[in-house]
Amino acid sequence: MSKLVVNTNLTLDGVMQSPADPDEDRRDGFEHGGWAPPYFDQVMGDVAAEGIAKGGAMLFGRRTYEHFASFWPTQPDDNQFASVLNNRQKYVASTTLEEPLSWSNSTLLQGDAMEAVAKLKEQPDDLVVLGSGELVQSLMRSNLVDEYVLLIHPLVLGSGRRLFTDGGSPAALRLVDTQTTTAGVVIATYQPAQPPAG
Repeated sequence: MSKLVVNTNLTLDGVMQSPADPDEDRRDGFEHGGWAPPYFDQVMGDVAAEGIAKGGAMLFGRRTYEHFASFWPTQPDDNQFASVLNNRQKYVASTTLEEPLSWSNSTLLQGDAMEAVAKLKEQPDDLVVLGSGELVQSLMRSNLVDEYVLLIHPLVLGSGRRLFTDGGSPAALRLVDTQTTTAGVVIATYQPAQPPAG
């Protein structure tokens, strides 16, 4: 059985909205987009390269998929991230997109997305979710997440869509790995854990 890994950028106050650029996601009047790139350093690059080198398929929600599909296919083949992202199998959870999807090796999940993901997890290859906040929240509610790799930036935005929302499902996690970048980003890896007794 495969493992489903959520990999996402967060601020200290839990915001995950629009990390890459100002126009990535302006929902709810969000004006702080593009907050993550200033913190990118060699440590983060090495962790990202190590993560994508592990293989496995990628899983996206519609918004993140469309953002990635508009950027990565136009990047040169000698970009280590572009070559992997463009050639890797990609699954997309969406009720509005239709096949054929524009980005190579992309498959639209059919029927109930959580049931489809559960079936994908029966295969040997791991699944990695990048961004895709609404999808991740659905995966958490369905107890389908096996690991969180959270890149926690030393930044408080005060507004924006968060990974862990009010009214979300409670979860006990255990820290299995941590690294700190030269820019102060804490890369924390968590796995679900049984809640402590008492």
